[in-house]
Amino acid sequence: MRARSRTQLHEFIVVENAPVAAGLHRIVIKADKLAHTIIPGQFVNIAVPGDPSHIVRIPLSYSASDPQAGTIEIVYALVGEGTRRLASMKPGDGSNLVGASGNGWQIHDDDTRVLLVAGGVGVTPLIGLARELADSNTVFDMVIGAQTKDRLWGSDQAHAAGAAQVVITTDDGSCGLKGFTTDGMKQLLATHSYDRVFTCGPQIMMKGIAQVALEHAIPCEVSLERMMTCGFGACHVCNVAMVGGSYKRCCTEGPVFDATEVVW
Repeated sequence: MRARSRTQLHEFIVVENAPVAAGLHRIVIKADKLAHTIIPGQFVNIAVPGDPSHIVRIPLSYSASDPQAGTIEIVYALVGEGTRRLASMKPGDGSNLVGASGNGWQIHDDDTRVLLVAGGVGVTPLIGLARELADSNTVFDMVIGAQTKDRLWGSDQAHAAGAAQVVITTDDGSCGLKGFTTDGMKQLLATHSYDRVFTCGPQIMMKGIAQVALEHAIPCEVSLERMMTCGFGACHVCNVAMVGGSYKRCCTEGPVFDATEVVW
């Protein structure tokens, strides 16, 4: 894996920006230097133009980088006025971002098989990890959960990255297994053993995945979502309570944490 890059201000230009599922968009931006240094699990803090009163940047994980083309791919959910303005940006539009921020996933050379569990837009940083695992020749399976089939993204990308097995779960049963990602995880655990679990998604989902991993004595890494306002550790808005009684900043000491360290 590439060494973690320093957090810096980068200019970017939009290359593509279009919907990929209900409530999900995919944006490709050109940011040459960042594309060479960002690592899976890190995030960028984007300044979205269009409203001068909106001074807070939007923290977003990425799903792919192409150093040769100098581009970064981000799949994001439309959850507020800021992301709706982001979705309106067209090819050729530009802005700036702070990144790459945070600590990424830890890939261990001695892991033989690992499990990735994604819920909703939490699939974005895990697709980035899947592509890195493929490059390191680590066998991996993946569980991808969504509310409904029309809100699902990432299964084709997981297969393309080389996932040995992909299990889809939907809340309403419109695609794959009807149920939650914990159900998909338990299904795979019935036939496979894993050296490590990586998960990202809603807090309640990750809590369940972390508990199942603990019950099976499998190390588990979680990527937490907080309002990472500054993106470089100055504002302390994104503090995460730790089991030992301390707090850590999600933007600089996360967003990836050991699941056993976090107060759920």
